[in-house]
Amino acid sequence: MSEIMRMAFGALGVNKLRSFLTMSGITIGVFSVIGVMTAVSALRGSIETGLSFLGSNTFQFAKWPTGITGGGADWEKIMARRKISLEQAERYADLMKGTTEVICFKVFNNESLVQATANGHKTTPGITFGGTNEYFLMANQFSIDTGRNFTGGDVDMVRPVCILGKDVVTKLFPSESPLGKTIKANGRTYLVIGTFAPKGTMFGQSEDDIIMIPVSRYLMDFGAQRYSVNITTQASSQAAYNITMDQGISAMRIVRGLRPEQANDFELYSNDSLIAAFAKIADVISAGAFIISAIALLAAGVGIMNIMLVSVTERTKEIGVRKAVGARKILILTQFLVESVVLSVTGGLFGIVLGTFAGDGLAMFLNVSIVFPWGWALTGVVVCSVIGIAFGLYPAWKASSLDPIEALRFE
Repeated sequence: MSEIMRMAFGALGVNKLRSFLTMSGITIGVFSVIGVMTAVSALRGSIETGLSFLGSNTFQFAKWPTGITGGGADWEKIMARRKISLEQAERYADLMKGTTEVICFKVFNNESLVQATANGHKTTPGITFGGTNEYFLMANQFSIDTGRNFTGGDVDMVRPVCILGKDVVTKLFPSESPLGKTIKANGRTYLVIGTFAPKGTMFGQSEDDIIMIPVSRYLMDFGAQRYSVNITTQASSQAAYNITMDQGISAMRIVRGLRPEQANDFELYSNDSLIAAFAKIADVISAGAFIISAIALLAAGVGIMNIMLVSVTERTKEIGVRKAVGARKILILTQFLVESVVLSVTGGLFGIVLGTFAGDGLAMFLNVSIVFPWGWALTGVVVCSVIGIAFGLYPAWKASSLDPIEALRFE
């Protein structure tokens, strides 16, 4: 067997360019699936372990569902929904008193690129700008660095005050404290009363590039009829989560004036639902990558068979000599199968390495933890071995079945 392996590698080394081109087909097929699976695995792990869109033990009511796309009857029903007004949100909070006290109202500007200015400095366009109440910190895992948080009085009195994220502070007030200063955001002026502690980035997007003002002030400045309020409710504990959610749904239906037979005209989602929504998208992407890779690997397998058939033809006389001096049929078959498997597996290993680097490169760009897809890597090696055997079997069988006399006469 050691001699067979040595001869197989020697035969591949004689035609380096041909061997490389044959392996490249396998490499491309494996690279595509490993790269996608590595990136998806990294993103999935990051979402499942560190999702910070909602705080712990929270659920949210909104007009729009996550991951919505236009078209179809469902889209028309969603477009026809009423917006959730601030008055409805405040009534919901009144109905939930005694069940939970942490109820956050949020409105964000998603219609234009917002830019803030102060003292001749300005932020880049596209900062996060919205309105909220005093419970934004607890419901969204933020904390105050300097200054103070919003109070109920800020919301009730519609005060033009704001809290800045760390990136905004750095850009607008690089060498002084922002507290007590005024800024202009989206054409309106606000007094800085606090700054958020740094949070870092999520999926390549900074969470510190943010300005929040009281929700009542936001709706007064930019038009209450244009925006729907999102309501985040935080249960007192994990044990009380389901009970709090049931009571929240009932309260929301009362606020919306729905009859018992009517379906909900609002969306309910939590960390679990966001993870499930991402999982569906990830599964579709993974399935697409698998199909594309399967086609590429099939084409590469045909290429391996073609090259091995050419190799058998070129080495017909060599096969005749080996048989004439006593080589058995199984040894000839094994040698050509080994060559086919080596071509396939080597190409697969290159694809695994390149795919892992590409997938983890994307993960690093999005600032999520890198992973090595052990399961998919092992699957790739097994699949490449199967391809090498399956597509190399016929050329190997053809080589081992040659008549030694006819093979010796071959020119």
